[in-house]
Amino acid sequence: MHDPRIGAAVRVIRHRRGWRQLDLAAAAGVSQTLVSAVERGHVDGISVGTIRNVVGALGVRMELELRWRSGAIDRLVDERHAVLVGRTVLLLRRRGWATDVEVSYAHYGERGSIDVLAWHEPSLTLLVVEVKSALMSVEATLRKLDEKARLAPTIVASRQERPACVSRLVILPATTTARRAVARHAAVLDAALPERGGTLRMWLREPSGSVRGLLFVAFSSQVTGGRACSDPPRVRRAAPRTAACGRVHRPATRERN
Repeated sequence: MHDPRIGAAVRVIRHRRGWRQLDLAAAAGVSQTLVSAVERGHVDGISVGTIRNVVGALGVRMELELRWRSGAIDRLVDERHAVLVGRTVLLLRRRGWATDVEVSYAHYGERGSIDVLAWHEPSLTLLVVEVKSALMSVEATLRKLDEKARLAPTIVASRQERPACVSRLVILPATTTARRAVARHAAVLDAALPERGGTLRMWLREPSGSVRGLLFVAFSSQVTGGRACSDPPRVRRAAPRTAACGRVHRPATRERN
């Protein structure tokens, strides 16, 4: 892959800082040859992590952008998230919660949007819900959830009485991929969001005290095509047919005279 834009940016910023290629290589922990290759745009075979180290040494943050069919990938991701939010709202309302969706906030330097903010009047419980169609960064998710739970009473102060307690909930799709992601980060998630499954659903019916939980919610059939789980269908190549002895079966061919 040849990407002259990356190389030009690295070279310009390096010159602006008054660094030689050797200086940048030392700061990034790579060789001068690699820095030279990056500046010429020859990044094929260089890992994303290594490129991040090079640009990071210059004080630059690199973000990857995926493009597909003129932005269609963004619409697909947004659609999955919107459907999961809708399923979450339905789940909560059936259990007596009043819900608001996409509640924006700006408190000094902290800005963001709460996916679902739910209120249970009988128990005066405020529930902050973070909906994730995919679990990308556990640390970032938990950090942002803490911020939203801390600011939630201030956000609703002008609309309702002060909550007796604030709870937090992370919603993930009920897919094999999401469950595997949770299993990989079990040590962190079990400590941060200990309530799960039936115990959490019982609490949603009759909330008492504050909880921190994680719940898997199935997508609707509109997105999954009627399947209970919504992992993207796997593309499999048809395997060649084999005879009983295990040899590949091939059609007979005529011998030419």
